[in-house]
Amino acid sequence: MNRLERIQRSLTKKTAPKFEIGDTVRVHVKVVEGEKERIQVYEGTVIARKGTLNSETFTVRKLSYNVGVERTFPIHSPNVAKVDVVRQGRVRRAKLYYLRTKKGKFAKVEDREFKAESKAQTAAKIEAAAAAKA
Repeated sequence: MNRLERIQRSLTKKTAPKFEIGDTVRVHVKVVEGEKERIQVYEGTVIARKGTLNSETFTVRKLSYNVGVERTFPIHSPNVAKVDVVRQGRVRRAKLYYLRTKKGKFAKVEDREFKAESKAQTAAKIEAAAAAKA
């Protein structure tokens, strides 16, 4: 590992947000207006993700007054407070640039089944499966 990689690894966040292409996310961005700082929420569909280590970015697209707006965020930026996954999307592409030309319900991404399980429930299922095999 060379010097540049060590610097890049030191600049990454310890807990990067977990989301995929096609997910609808709510990005909490820190905005500075004069001396005041506030959190602004930007909600849309993730259409692209690129880069590695601390230079990784993702692009979110939303409709604002029937006009498509895209914004690119660095994942490891201190200005991105948090990223919440609102809905998980089921897609078969790495880049969803084709959504730029779609309108209305054709621009929607199909939902992926999402089951929120706690770690305790997952561990109980694993133990039950192991007991059934024995």
